[in-house]
Amino acid sequence: MEQHHPSRVSAVPRQALPREERHPNSVTAPPIRRGSMTPRPWRGFWNSVLTAMLSSAMRLLPGGARASRSAEAREAWQDAADRRRFTFAMLTVLSTAIATWLFALAQPDYGNDLLEWGQLALFAILSTWVVTGFVTALMGFWVSLRGDPHAISARAVADHSIAPEARTALIMPICNEDVATVFAGLRATCESVAATGHAPVFDVFVLSDSNDPAIIAAERAAWEELRSALATHPRQPQIEVYYRLRARRTHRKSGNVADFCRRWGRDYRYMVVLDADSVMSGDCIASLVKLMEAHPRAGIIQTASQAVGHATLHARAQQFAARVTGRLFTLGMQFWQLGESHYWGHNAIIRLMRRAGFHVWLVSDLDGSYEQQPPDLLSELQRDRRWCQGNLQNARLIAEPGLHRVHRAMFAIGAMSYLSAPLWLAFLTFGTTLWMSGAAIAPDWHAVPAELRSLWAWTLAMLFMPRVLGVVAVLLKRAQAGFGGTPALLASALLETLVALLQSPVRMLAHSFFVLVALTGWKLEWKSPPREAEGLSWAAAARQLAPMTAVIVLHAAGIAAIQLGALIWLAPVALPLLLAVPLAVVTSHVALGGWVRSRGVLLIPEESRSPAVLRRAWQHAAATV
Repeated sequence: MEQHHPSRVSAVPRQALPREERHPNSVTAPPIRRGSMTPRPWRGFWNSVLTAMLSSAMRLLPGGARASRSAEAREAWQDAADRRRFTFAMLTVLSTAIATWLFALAQPDYGNDLLEWGQLALFAILSTWVVTGFVTALMGFWVSLRGDPHAISARAVADHSIAPEARTALIMPICNEDVATVFAGLRATCESVAATGHAPVFDVFVLSDSNDPAIIAAERAAWEELRSALATHPRQPQIEVYYRLRARRTHRKSGNVADFCRRWGRDYRYMVVLDADSVMSGDCIASLVKLMEAHPRAGIIQTASQAVGHATLHARAQQFAARVTGRLFTLGMQFWQLGESHYWGHNAIIRLMRRAGFHVWLVSDLDGSYEQQPPDLLSELQRDRRWCQGNLQNARLIAEPGLHRVHRAMFAIGAMSYLSAPLWLAFLTFGTTLWMSGAAIAPDWHAVPAELRSLWAWTLAMLFMPRVLGVVAVLLKRAQAGFGGTPALLASALLETLVALLQSPVRMLAHSFFVLVALTGWKLEWKSPPREAEGLSWAAAARQLAPMTAVIVLHAAGIAAIQLGALIWLAPVALPLLLAVPLAVVTSHVALGGWVRSRGVLLIPEESRSPAVLRRAWQHAAATV
């Protein structure tokens, strides 16, 4: 139940009152105007599969396919998307088929058909996964240089106005967060929105699910301070900020957002969802509304958020990778998804829809959308554990009727983001077991068949080429100044790659454990990652990572007892796991990250020339320390 001032409870519909008569910021929440939002029950996986099979059979009947095509007027981008997806699928299928065939031919006869076929199947699955990533990055590289005429663009609506009727709610669901950091970013966002002159169109809602009394008190105090600061800000129109503490905390974040939609959704045409660590510029938010107004068939428009905010070496490496390599993946996904893109959960605008059939777009040329990276490796794994469970749960909806095939593919890709870890682990285990059981190959690299060496080189190229393409794209666009110049860009890319190589085995084991937890139904404690970097202690890192080190030590000891030479094949995984604890500790401290930054390494454009909204957020955060 929301908290609000009793004098404000009224039977008068809110929309009947002029905005200036609603006493901005005088209450924690506006009067409730309930709207219906009836959920559609999930049919279950196998019922959905049977329904999908029946629908497919119906389309095969005379006139069935024609009727389904005529149900929606085709647009030019849809034909382009079909061509791109066909190209994407053919490149992936052909590359994987050739690689798997060569792998099967190059494999020695180990004398164990079951393990050999299992390894071959794993190679085919993992090759598909690797190739899809490479092709997506390759498409992103093309778009970064040539553009995309079929994508929607923020530049096209730069001169548009916003109608007063396009009322938009900015909602920020929070739960036991670092209050100072959250409200510093929110204040900077509100000030930036007010500076655009469009403040009368927007209302801001902080939707709290916190249950710690001290945090709740701090949230209420921070909200009162925020509304007071905004109300007295000179030369800026007023923006309303509301605070709602939910008494019944059902269904976590999704339940929090759904509760808002039921209570106040009727008052707004659009809703921008912010995360607790989100900072967005007013121009970015206003552009989202303009894009929605210009594209009435768009249901969701997602921004490409940039990670910023932490100064640890771990966070700096992650935000550099997101800015250089991650941007190619974003552009590539935009290229083949177009209007059937996916929603990442925050920093996006949503049309408060009454029916299905709307498009989902990812806008990559819209600057001003930011989020924080976890400050250290353990915080990242803590976040990944929640994401893993969510992605695996969502994968059950792949066969749900009414979904577009691209969205079904995105459910599968989301699941594979974590399932790939235990599959890689199984593939390496199969390979080691086969090698030790058959002893067909000497530990000498030159004794390995040339075809097999070529396949491993091909796999490594697929894995690392997106990083190379990301750097090349920056150089071709002459944008290296934002990264500290060409030498600094190259040094940053090498350092980020080294950190990633050392952390990959840790992520592989951790994600494998997360998949096991999700599939077995073990209880998961949902916690948000820390918003401030404190530096990991040796004890904390050892508690979480020492078991991994112990496992690899025992595994290596067992292999060495059977055949000492086999350890050479284990080294790429074993050495990073042996260094897991010191690596996590060293990369978690701000001092090392600051030292790296002082030498111009791992810089991103948002640091070289910080946007005003980020500077304001950092100033507000520093003022509360």
